[in-house]
Amino acid sequence: MKVWAETPRDRGWLVGIIFFILGLGTLLPWNFFMTASMYFNSRLNKAELSNGTVAARKEYYFDNWMTLLSQLPVLLCTLLNSSFYQRIPEMVRLAGSMIFIFLLFVLTAILVKIPMEEDRFFTVTMVTIWFINSFGAVLQGSLFGLVGQLPQKYSTLFMSGQGLAGTFAAIAMLISIASDTDPETAALGYFITPCVGTLVTLICYLLLPRLVSDSVLPEYKRASDQTHRLGARGGPCLSQDYS
Repeated sequence: MKVWAETPRDRGWLVGIIFFILGLGTLLPWNFFMTASMYFNSRLNKAELSNGTVAARKEYYFDNWMTLLSQLPVLLCTLLNSSFYQRIPEMVRLAGSMIFIFLLFVLTAILVKIPMEEDRFFTVTMVTIWFINSFGAVLQGSLFGLVGQLPQKYSTLFMSGQGLAGTFAAIAMLISIASDTDPETAALGYFITPCVGTLVTLICYLLLPRLVSDSVLPEYKRASDQTHRLGARGGPCLSQDYS
């Protein structure tokens, strides 16, 4: 634990609220995407009638492929992000990832209303899953690097937002089941909500640099400098836990 001489002030908790929203925005899109698995399975596994009997249909194993293609890019892009983060500006990594996630969910929402052959729909969905998780891994890794520069309480708020993302998705699914909404309508809600959430997250990130530089970082750095000076002189320091 780092030791600071004083607690940096965050006037109005604006920075803390923004980091909470950023944490929420990193996992909200994928949690809502997974919640729509019933829609994907119903669209891929439609029963076909041939001469009055149900014809054999192709099994896509959607849930298995979704799990595989969501974990591989997370592993690969996390490694790449840790290796190349110094070569790609933070703004490009964070804002670019959010923009692409937003566009991918817009595409997924549009496809709900577009009839498509099952093999083609499966392929497009798998590609979408790969890129959503690729950009999500870059976004999450970059935000952890950003929040790690600030006191521990901001990391706690960030991870609390991540935890709430799954809760929102579960509540949305329960509401959909309780209201007996058809899978297509429910899927539209599952995909439009992350679009709105990602836009809000992007706006919050764009506001963050000014708020941090004006309210938190100067005092954080002054506290750090003061602690180092006191430590060098053998003077007392106040231990502060930000959790």
